[in-house]
Amino acid sequence: MNNDQERKGKGGKVLPGSKNRTQKGNSSEVSGLLIQGSFWSTAVSTTVTYDSKALVIDGKRRILQSGSVHYPRTTPEVWPEIIRKAKEGGLDVIETYVFWNYHEPVRGEYYFGGRFDLVRFVKEVHEAGLFVHLRIGPYACAEWNYGGFPVWLHFIPGIQFRTTNSLFKREMERFLAKIVNLMKDENLFASQGGPIILAQVENEYGNVEWAYGVAGELYVKWAAETAVGLNTAVPWVMCAQEDAPDPIINTCNGFYCDRFSPNSPFKPKMWTENYVGWFLAFGYAVPFRPVEDLALLSHAFLKQYFGGTNFGRTAGGPLVATSYDYDAPINEYGFINQPKWGHLRDLHIAIEQCEEHLVNANATQISLGKNLEAHVYYRSPNDCAAFLANYGSSTDATVNFRGNSYLLPAWSVSILPDCVNVIFNTAKVLSQRTLDDDVFTWNITMHDSSLPSSSWSWYKEHVGIWGNNSFEASGLLEQINTTKDTSDFLWYTTSINMTAKTEQNQTKEVGLLIRSLGHAALLFVNKRLVGIGYGNHDDASFTLSAKVKLHTGSNTVDVLSVMIGLQNYGPWFDVQGAGLYSVILTDLTDSEEDLSFMQWTYQVGLEGEFLGLENASLANSSIWRKESATPVNQSLIWYKIVFLPPEGKGPISLNLSGMGKGQAWVNGQSIGRYWSSYLSPSSGCSKDCDYRGTYDASKCLKKCGQPAQTLYHVPRSWLQPGENLLVIHEELGGDPSKISVVTQNAQLICGRVSEGDLPPADTWEPGVGFASRTPLLRLSCETGWHVASVRFASFGTPEGNCGALSPGSCHANVSSIVHKDCIGKQACSILVSTDKLGDPCPNVLKSLAVEALCRG
Repeated sequence: MNNDQERKGKGGKVLPGSKNRTQKGNSSEVSGLLIQGSFWSTAVSTTVTYDSKALVIDGKRRILQSGSVHYPRTTPEVWPEIIRKAKEGGLDVIETYVFWNYHEPVRGEYYFGGRFDLVRFVKEVHEAGLFVHLRIGPYACAEWNYGGFPVWLHFIPGIQFRTTNSLFKREMERFLAKIVNLMKDENLFASQGGPIILAQVENEYGNVEWAYGVAGELYVKWAAETAVGLNTAVPWVMCAQEDAPDPIINTCNGFYCDRFSPNSPFKPKMWTENYVGWFLAFGYAVPFRPVEDLALLSHAFLKQYFGGTNFGRTAGGPLVATSYDYDAPINEYGFINQPKWGHLRDLHIAIEQCEEHLVNANATQISLGKNLEAHVYYRSPNDCAAFLANYGSSTDATVNFRGNSYLLPAWSVSILPDCVNVIFNTAKVLSQRTLDDDVFTWNITMHDSSLPSSSWSWYKEHVGIWGNNSFEASGLLEQINTTKDTSDFLWYTTSINMTAKTEQNQTKEVGLLIRSLGHAALLFVNKRLVGIGYGNHDDASFTLSAKVKLHTGSNTVDVLSVMIGLQNYGPWFDVQGAGLYSVILTDLTDSEEDLSFMQWTYQVGLEGEFLGLENASLANSSIWRKESATPVNQSLIWYKIVFLPPEGKGPISLNLSGMGKGQAWVNGQSIGRYWSSYLSPSSGCSKDCDYRGTYDASKCLKKCGQPAQTLYHVPRSWLQPGENLLVIHEELGGDPSKISVVTQNAQLICGRVSEGDLPPADTWEPGVGFASRTPLLRLSCETGWHVASVRFASFGTPEGNCGALSPGSCHANVSSIVHKDCIGKQACSILVSTDKLGDPCPNVLKSLAVEALCRG
């Protein structure tokens, strides 16, 4: 994006896209042939076309709900669980980008193993009975390093990215063909019996095409022709591309796509990216998007469903954080994020009930008042589905539709699959809520294990040039062209001779003014740290100024320039530079000396990187020091320790809140960059974010005045029984004794449902209606966990929010009822009625509020 499972008989498989939510009231059968044990030896071919209404699969129009799962942002061991949860959340399609830079790290040398096993991932989706949208690009953006392009591409003489440059087109076509042929060889396209029903070429080029002029227009045509020429037998799309040539489908990306129309009357309206939240950057508050707003226009197609983690140096730039949680329906650790997951699941169910109307009729729009509309889809005069909308951002409204009265909350849509009964309203969130990392529940749900401070070993980096592979050059070199992104670090070293400017054995105070294109820098004078400078995600450039005392003779100036992810978005982003471009020496008389064109010595990377200190093979090397007192708050220092894996099966993270900036490894695997000392602005957050009104990435923020991230995901599959090695490289200064291993060993879940609320959407049947008009409060724990205790249960007028519920003026303690129905179960339901719960206050609209604790 830009800035602006499972129905499977015992041992059997399911055809992709078959509907089964395994929820009460959903009696739909598998569409397709289910064979005990496996498919027929000859795979069932699926024909995929489209018309103005929808994708057409084997001659049938389909409304498909799709969600994004980027395979390298988690580990293969949890792919099946993520995919299963996505399917149970109502998805039909899983989409993913393809990450060229990790699949072809060296030109002509390919890698499809581990987290980058694309074939395995697609087969896992197929096994779950879902379709795949393969967004090959090969430009991804995705807040991924260099937008997914391999850095070696940049160094092909004469190349220009994403334009009619023949060198770029040759490489792009070669990689597109590589991926398409890889999928064909494994019979993974729908025409071969596989799950891939859509493919994408390029990505959001329409947002930057203006910068490339006529060459950009020609490039779009070439990319479309090249994609179609690969003969995938499935449709291709271009997102955010108004001039996508036929037969390419142009699609919409954004927070809202209600005003989007395809560029041809025979193409369907598709929304390829509905931003469920926003990405996280170091130095920024944490953005989130209320699910009420998200559901308002999420009537179809694709959304970020699982964000995951930017392990290693995969995060894009500048300064994109390691967590890619994105406030998605499935969180970074693979746990369901409620109420977002449940509310969107209910939305998907409601839309599914309207599918035949949506794909076989044109909408009739009826004005119901100011900002009030009905969108009606008639299959016949007496058979219709309707969407009643209140686009006003402040006032609820009561409308009359077809002789009936309906209350529409502000900024909401009600779905009526039979034009009579409301089965879902986007603003009425009835799904449970979860509190996993809330400060108020930390001691309840998390186990925090400190590491023994006496067990740390360390290695202190040398400041400046450390090896014989350094080199000299006149003037300041651009960083990316120098390091080729083999390291985040580049040393710039020179010396200043003050013999002629000071008396013998005297010092003189001068100023150093350093300007950098980004992203951060540490300034050392005579091997002593005297200044730190850094930019931010929106502007990585910065100025670092420091007053220093120089002595008679030679004085060393060492500047460590630091990258935090290569640029991944924007016109000509591939040539945006980094590193120092000006160094000025000033004295108290305001005279200046430009040091930028002096002779400088350069060293790519750090000594610790060169030695491989993060690797287990050096864990017992004598290079590591260990004394009674571990040094703290020192720059450029490596730490190591061994620890035992925490018990249980909950998610694991490292708490690095006591550290400054750096990178961490567990058993040689990088869990990513951290930057705990970079605090977000102290203002701009609000305790409650009003979902009503247009959303943007800065509207709803939390954790102002705090680091963007302090907990760093450690996949359980990276740990081994017994001792595990943790290595930290600290750049600025921190205290390793404050590092702890955090395990989630419980989950706080809450539900609140009123007597006046709707029954669950999945209990509604066409031609029958709701199985019961009585609302249900549903609670569920993560797979393998169960309800261990009921902390609060009140029927009446309970007050407060999840984690801080309290009885209201009308209160009946119904803990015993909830305890009986839920304890020991993974999921449970409680009827919200006086017959079930008693009547503590007649003639008062009552609600049931429950707070429970799940454990594994």
